[in-house]
Amino acid sequence: MSTHKNFLLGSTVVGSAAAVSLALLTSTAAFAQTANQASTQQASDVDEVVVVGSRLRRDNFNAPSPTQVVTREEATLQGFASTAEVLQSAAVTGGTAQINNSYGNFVVNGGGGVNTIGLRGMGPTRTLVLLNGRRVSPAGSRGSVGSADLNVLPTAMIERVEVLRDGASSIYGSDAIAGVVNIQTRKNFEGLTLEAQRNETMEANGNGGSTRLSLTAGAHGDRWRAAGSIEHYDRDELTLRDRAFTRCQTDGFRNNRDFIDPLTGESKCYPLTTTGSNGVTINTIGAGVEGARDANGNRTFLGTTGVGAAGSVGTVFNRWRPNAGVNTGVIGFEGVGGGANNLNVRDTTEDRKLNTSLISPVEITTIYGEGGYQLHALGNAELYGEVLFNNRKSSQTGYRQLSLDYAKGSPLIPGNLAFSTFSADQGLNKGQDIGVRAFIGFGNDHSWQEQNFTRVVTGLKGDFFLPDWRYDVSASYSRSRSEYTSEQFLTDRLIETLDVVRDGSGRFQCRQLATNPGCIAAPALTSDVIGGKLPKDWVDYVFRPVTGVTEFNETIVSAGIDGPLFSLPAGQVMGFFGLEYRRSEIDDTPGLDTQNGNTYNYSTSTITRGSDSVWEAFGEIEAPLLRDAPFAKELSLNASFRYTDYDSYGDDTTYKIGLVYRPIDWVTVRGTYGTSYRAPALFEQFVGATSGFQSAAQDRCNNYGAPDVNPNRVANCKSQGLADDFTSVQSIRVITAGGADAGLAAETSTNMTVGLVVQPPLPSGWGNLAFAVDYYEIEVKNGVDRTGYGNILTRCYDSNPADFAARNGFCRLVERDPSNSALTVYDSYVNLATDIVKGLDYTVRYRVNAGPGTALFNLAVTQYTEISNKLFDDDPLEDYVGMVNNPEFTGTADVSYTWDKWRVRYGVEWIKGTDSYEYYGLNPATTQYDLDVGDYWLHNASVQYSGQGWTLTAGVRNIFNEDPPTISAGVYNRVGNAPLYSGYDYLGRTAFLNVTKSF
Repeated sequence: MSTHKNFLLGSTVVGSAAAVSLALLTSTAAFAQTANQASTQQASDVDEVVVVGSRLRRDNFNAPSPTQVVTREEATLQGFASTAEVLQSAAVTGGTAQINNSYGNFVVNGGGGVNTIGLRGMGPTRTLVLLNGRRVSPAGSRGSVGSADLNVLPTAMIERVEVLRDGASSIYGSDAIAGVVNIQTRKNFEGLTLEAQRNETMEANGNGGSTRLSLTAGAHGDRWRAAGSIEHYDRDELTLRDRAFTRCQTDGFRNNRDFIDPLTGESKCYPLTTTGSNGVTINTIGAGVEGARDANGNRTFLGTTGVGAAGSVGTVFNRWRPNAGVNTGVIGFEGVGGGANNLNVRDTTEDRKLNTSLISPVEITTIYGEGGYQLHALGNAELYGEVLFNNRKSSQTGYRQLSLDYAKGSPLIPGNLAFSTFSADQGLNKGQDIGVRAFIGFGNDHSWQEQNFTRVVTGLKGDFFLPDWRYDVSASYSRSRSEYTSEQFLTDRLIETLDVVRDGSGRFQCRQLATNPGCIAAPALTSDVIGGKLPKDWVDYVFRPVTGVTEFNETIVSAGIDGPLFSLPAGQVMGFFGLEYRRSEIDDTPGLDTQNGNTYNYSTSTITRGSDSVWEAFGEIEAPLLRDAPFAKELSLNASFRYTDYDSYGDDTTYKIGLVYRPIDWVTVRGTYGTSYRAPALFEQFVGATSGFQSAAQDRCNNYGAPDVNPNRVANCKSQGLADDFTSVQSIRVITAGGADAGLAAETSTNMTVGLVVQPPLPSGWGNLAFAVDYYEIEVKNGVDRTGYGNILTRCYDSNPADFAARNGFCRLVERDPSNSALTVYDSYVNLATDIVKGLDYTVRYRVNAGPGTALFNLAVTQYTEISNKLFDDDPLEDYVGMVNNPEFTGTADVSYTWDKWRVRYGVEWIKGTDSYEYYGLNPATTQYDLDVGDYWLHNASVQYSGQGWTLTAGVRNIFNEDPPTISAGVYNRVGNAPLYSGYDYLGRTAFLNVTKSF
């Protein structure tokens, strides 16, 4: 008997040409190791295996669904230091955006520090993650926990990653809509292996690097096996200060039209805002007088005559900046706002903003173990188990502005500002009129999370009582517990400290000091206070950590049997039948101050608590219809079904049908069509109502009369009676809630894939060539999603004026108060009427013996032909292909050469250029907005040497230190001047070194 190692699944399999023809189109590194063996070896015996995408044991790879495999060796050669990095790479995701380490200061599902994966751009709740074929339960912090956190995976024990880019809900369950990721551990591992890897950025400061250390051990006896690993991963922080493209965020207009700061003569920086010159204003005060009331009872805030700052217009101002040299008008202050003044006159940045996290730091410790014991009973059964424990400590550094109101007549207001009065109390002064509002550049704030994840699996598998049938019964329990903390100003304490009187010695003290002896009086309004130099004892009293706790528990019990059903002329019909029960519970309890709305100018959140359970019965058959017939070397049918009964959303049935057809040996046609039914995730059903406030600077109508604003936006803002130079002074209220009480429906979808695999026979010595193309099409109905308040505002105000007037589409979620122009945005979980993704995957593999070794070339390209959705049934579909962050094409290519103990590799990653001019109705030849992103290329190289029991791998990622592209502000979320998009490398050129020693 002659066999070879299956590079797809790590098991001994038949070395037939048919097997290799499909397998080599799904694996990157493996073809180099095995294709030559396959062409020369014959097999007479086979160990059957299970390929991801099917629950059936099989003796070949002729599955109807396209599968990609990334081996452990390939991941090391690419310089990836964690499984999360592997899974979020362009080669796996096809270039669609993922939640990674660059999202630390953004609100994302799963909370700060989480890493998730969503295939086909369909989001992580529609991609199932498995570990050894069993579900990895959700983990994370805050209420919106519904997807697996890739940080929990045991990198040291992973043998390979299998990626099914096809819907498989009928096989694996409702959330396998866009695909399945299965992580396979190193089975039958023996010995002891030490591994160390360091990734070091090559910038001057070296920040942003990472270190992974691991120990893996395994042994086995006649009846038992055991293996496990312990590892520690540590990633350093990378801040805005550490990269040139984030140190000074500008408007980014064409023809260098950025605003020049009159104080410095340089482009003005706005490093924390996505809206350029309408950004954060700090280190100023609002002071003036109120005008007469209008018909609605509202007063206008009028300016006062004074001395203007450099670059200002006129002599009347209502926004001021300290200037000790001013001795007329408002003594000690110069005017920087009001009237016709551009907002850029104000201060909008300071050095401490550059301490903000660009990539947040994290420490992860993972312990994993697995084992089995042969009972010699119950059908030669094996009792097996797995245990996983993971601890993650992550944190983020942000920057906070403090908008502090001093009541009219407060002794904390200096005499030169006593004239000022207005009535817009923010809730700090018990309804009193306000004398002065200080916009204080407070400085850096911090958030941190600690997550503990535990997963235990136990099971029994063996021979069923029917010949050649097997059974597998298992149960698993997973628990994620996360504590999340953020530093917050407490409203009640601010109120106490601003209500002051003078004591006997003339010093300020809290009026309620007798009943609250710990109260610290707020500081008097001075230039230092306005500039953020605040007394430490006062800051310690009003600025406090607020901690919430999130728990997610899941219990799964499953049972399945598989074996031959009956025989057809072309072979045996195989079947698999199973049952599964899942119960999930979520309990997110925010800190009391968050629940009670006591966090000043920050969101409030209520408790998220709920549970759901589901019973499922499922089956799969595979029937060989033809074999070795004329024009039909093979024709086989695969069919699966699943009956699902949710406690929350009732029952439904899904199915999938697949065909594999080989007219001749070297041509294979494959295709699938299936359906899915997904009840909303627990957080989508039960997330506690949240009412938050966003900066008034995010109002899309601010200064809409400026040059080069989208004409649709101009028309829509004007239709609401807003002046061309309108500047909002009202925070934007954002309301979010779970959808169960609002009638949120389950989502359904269809998924179709059709593919062609060609492996032409080449003359002897010319090597092995294979090509595959797969067309995919996913359509989701009633898709559950949140759009994000910023996206809602942009897509509403930039929409067609007729749709805006009729409140169609996203404008149904936006309200503007006619009395004070305040915005309210409803960003709850809703059912998208339609969500469609279509495209093609192209794969090429070529291997040839050359000189003393073997050369291997791999090429993988993903093309999206449609990424569209509509919110309501009567809305038109909008296609986003080719727009910023939605590239039409992405690709990866690499060439490697292996000889003796050496292997060298060179790889390229490519993202096709994008632009958003057509969507926003802008003429690219005349607009000053830069919404055009060119092609993006990353080059990587590595070399590996394998000695006796040890391996050394060294290389460089992003060899040419390619920065992310830049776009104009005001349209997309940005990181510095670059789009926020996981496909871009924010680290820069990075060297890596991996050392492995086995005993």
